[in-house]
Amino acid sequence: MAAAPATIALKTGARYITDSVGLLADAAESIVNLVAAIAALIALRVAARAADDNHHYGHSKAEYFSAAIEGGMIFVAASFIIWQSIVRLLAPQPIEQPGIGPAISVVASVINGAVAFVLLRAGREHRSITLRADGHHLLTDVWTSGGVLVGVLLVVVTGIDRLDPIVAMLVGLNIIWTGWKLISESGRGLMDEALEPEVNAAIAAALDARRTDDVDFHGLRTRGAGHLSFAAMHVLVPGSWSVRRAHDVVDDIEQSLQAEFRDTEITTHIEPREDPRAYDDFGDYEVPIQPLTDDHEETP
Repeated sequence: MAAAPATIALKTGARYITDSVGLLADAAESIVNLVAAIAALIALRVAARAADDNHHYGHSKAEYFSAAIEGGMIFVAASFIIWQSIVRLLAPQPIEQPGIGPAISVVASVINGAVAFVLLRAGREHRSITLRADGHHLLTDVWTSGGVLVGVLLVVVTGIDRLDPIVAMLVGLNIIWTGWKLISESGRGLMDEALEPEVNAAIAAALDARRTDDVDFHGLRTRGAGHLSFAAMHVLVPGSWSVRRAHDVVDDIEQSLQAEFRDTEITTHIEPREDPRAYDDFGDYEVPIQPLTDDHEETP
């Protein structure tokens, strides 16, 4: 939020110095960055709240709303950029002082690049879609600025004024693609999409390592909610076991999985291995269940 006003001022100044529609597009995207940063701050504060009587699973999904808001703002900025590009394409104008304006824009890009690096690193560390979305958006802004500078240089070298709005239009289309990806990702999160395939595979491998002659697993289900993850699975144990014995074994499994997969809430359901109904559950745990032996038959 502190960096955004600085980059807005720099890019707006560069635009007025050069009268470049490409630099105008770059400045407009920086305004989106500021709005997105404010939305991200609000979403992160809400997502950090603990579970309460009305939100038993916490508030972590609030992060998806900020990503959706950012995606929507990106569409607005891109529409403005494309409209300005069409106007300038129909009535091209020469770029003024092409040396000073791009130099100022480079300074703004360096600021955005540094902030993007910090956000992406923090997003990976804290598993935050909001921080990652902001980081990728700022990184896209850096590449956008590079494209705009290329457009200005092409105008200077070739003398073709229409190259400036053409590059600006391409920038607008690139921004729309970024916005679509953010909205799509937030939508998948709100729809309780399963965790990434590699995460599911890791959990499945961890369950496989905990198999014994008596204990088996199936029906693994996962979902993400912002920085939190949820995994549920069915645990198959001999029907002759007492409730206490089954509970103690499963409780140890839950605690070990919880320690291995940080920020993942583990939920288990105990079932008797001998009951055919125990195998009629939907899940994505693809490792075959071990066949029963005589040792697991129900004690009369």
